[in-house]
Amino acid sequence: MRIMADQVLTAERKSTCAYLAESRDVVQLAMDDEAFLVSLEASVDAIAHSLAAGGKLLTCGNGGSAGDAQHIAGEFISRLNYDRAPAAAIALTVDTSVITAVGNDYGYDKVFERQVLGLGRPGDVLLAISTSGRSPSILKAMDAGREKGLIVIGLTGRTGGSMPERSDIIVHAPSDSTPLIQQVHIMAAHIVCGLVEERLFPRPATT
Repeated sequence: MRIMADQVLTAERKSTCAYLAESRDVVQLAMDDEAFLVSLEASVDAIAHSLAAGGKLLTCGNGGSAGDAQHIAGEFISRLNYDRAPAAAIALTVDTSVITAVGNDYGYDKVFERQVLGLGRPGDVLLAISTSGRSPSILKAMDAGREKGLIVIGLTGRTGGSMPERSDIIVHAPSDSTPLIQQVHIMAAHIVCGLVEERLFPRPATT
């Protein structure tokens, strides 16, 4: 039994190291991708400009990407690296009354579209997240954002499905693996949030 347990542990260790190596390689691909870096810089500019002008950030996604949407909104409203004023951000994934009402009355593919149409204002930013780029609810939200005059930022995977043509700014995670794409998305979001934070709420000078 001990030998079998040791074999299982060895196999699990190999699996763990293999996954960590994949994660490292995807991060390196992102670092070496000029288009990826430019898209993050453009996202910082768009969000910072909107917030400074009194606009807000709307975020949406499904499943794990819904968790990312909430995570990102939380970083803006609360803080990321240091104390500062809150920045206006709303995750469209958290109001169960709205989501179930829209899902029941209009269909699930409209749960974010209706919120963008109701809450979005010209100059706001919509951050839409889909690892495949093919989620109907996300695509409809992006169309609604363009209709309302929002700046639409898409976070997606290597190909992006139907998101690129609906985006003002598109951030492609350089992978086809959903878990790895999601890791790059939250890393990218932390970078963007941190840079927006520093631009809008500079840290006090220290000795």
